[in-house]
Amino acid sequence: MNFLEERIAADGVVKPGNVLKVDTFLNHQMDVELFDKIGEEFKRRFAGKEITKILTIEASGIGIACVAAMHFHVPVVFAKKSKSINIDGELYIAEVESFTHKEIRQVVVSKKLISRDDKILLIDDFLANGCALQGLISIVNQAQAEVAGIGIAIEKGFQVGGQVIRNLGYQLESLAIIDSMDDKTGEIVFRKQENDNG
Repeated sequence: MNFLEERIAADGVVKPGNVLKVDTFLNHQMDVELFDKIGEEFKRRFAGKEITKILTIEASGIGIACVAAMHFHVPVVFAKKSKSINIDGELYIAEVESFTHKEIRQVVVSKKLISRDDKILLIDDFLANGCALQGLISIVNQAQAEVAGIGIAIEKGFQVGGQVIRNLGYQLESLAIIDSMDDKTGEIVFRKQENDNG
């Protein structure tokens, strides 16, 4: 087991409906030292890539992306889930279906923040059906920039998202891939990965 799998096994809670609650350390209360390890591991896995920016989506991916960005020494841009009055000018817009909220939302990024010269690392906390990632990929494509890689903290390997994204040809690195969860026993089965680094 790697460090993130160990933490999920210790503190994650499996709920009915294939929901994994990691709110005590990942997406409500944030363990910044854990995030630092996640960022370090993303830096190791994408060591051969030139990355100019990290792109994530609000809200749960922002903390991980910011700490990871310190390892890459690049800025973070996050796609906003609603157009607020403080976003002006032209926007890249993508539609995203939320697994958690069961609704479709538009996400927006100001065009001045991503250019065609950018090599973007996408980062998010969870990968389930892949809709959020496809929205971020759409934004990068609209900007005529390059998706240099995709870093995910937790992938639900029993859902289609990971396979869909890998089939598109991107380097997708998920630090913990869950093959199954049982809300009655609380058991979580992780996929063995070649890229594990403890």
